[in-house]
Amino acid sequence: MRFGITLKPDISVERVVNLTRQAEQAGFEYGWIFDSHVLWKEPFPLLTLMAVNSRRMKLGPCVTNPAVRDITVMSSLFATLDLISNHRMQLGIGRGDSSRRVLGKKPVTPSELEQSIADFRALTSGKSIQYHHVSTQLSWATGAPPVWVAGYGPKVLNMAGRVADGVILQFADPDLIEWCVSFVHQGAREAGRDPKAIEIMAAAPVWVANDLKVARERVRWFPALVSNHVVDLLSRYKAEELPSALTSYVHSRGAYDYQHHCEVGSDNSEFVSDEVVDRFCLVGPVEAHIEKLRVLEGVGVTQFNIYLMCGEEEETLETYCHEVLPQFQAKLAGAAS
Repeated sequence: MRFGITLKPDISVERVVNLTRQAEQAGFEYGWIFDSHVLWKEPFPLLTLMAVNSRRMKLGPCVTNPAVRDITVMSSLFATLDLISNHRMQLGIGRGDSSRRVLGKKPVTPSELEQSIADFRALTSGKSIQYHHVSTQLSWATGAPPVWVAGYGPKVLNMAGRVADGVILQFADPDLIEWCVSFVHQGAREAGRDPKAIEIMAAAPVWVANDLKVARERVRWFPALVSNHVVDLLSRYKAEELPSALTSYVHSRGAYDYQHHCEVGSDNSEFVSDEVVDRFCLVGPVEAHIEKLRVLEGVGVTQFNIYLMCGEEEETLETYCHEVLPQFQAKLAGAAS
């Protein structure tokens, strides 16, 4: 298993740079950043700074969507950043949540997402596409970055299995991850691909502490974030088509205020139980984190991505650097030798 971080761009520019440097030095291989341009700072200038202040980390948005930015704009952004970073960019992309809903817009359809991925790959490879019936090409682009598709529903996950390099699953529940991965692998097999070639990311916040009450309150906002996607799923699928472990907790959900999106202590999270927090996040002492990460690795997770936005970010990086990552890096070193 490899490790990444995701930053929320409500922190200062200086901290974005400093946390990127610290994470790379600590052994994190991926650096991601949220993309919700109205709620927080625009991520692409920050990704530029992350690129020039790191040497090895793979970088990208977790996640963008093909509706907020025209696909030709997004492709040009990535092709340029790929040159700046010496080909370290990664595209995390989904149907769109906060950056769309805060504007009163709906997410794009799975078919629109799939077409956007095809156009992105062609444009960033210097190939021509038909853009509104006009032949369009980034003749200077040198190669398509890997594409990670974020999703929860069977249709998007199946599509990801057909076309994605990696899949982003926003929770750390091993049972739900197994359910999601089954659709990814089904799509891969239908497309004649090797399912094992598709990377699987589990993305969630963590809090290291012996006091579970304190730990849970630092991350309770996260299942509330996920609930937005669950409500969307329930509008498109019958409840019996989805795991109750994913859907049942949203029945007591009230209104969601995007102005307090991903905010520790937000009223958005009042309906989230301790049991759901424990399933979706990593909380407790270091030993509990290592144990759950090993379970996640066992169900096919190849990257664990820490949503580094609960407070004490520097301390969390230090703890993971010295007490968690070495448990998994030794295995990687052994496999490489």
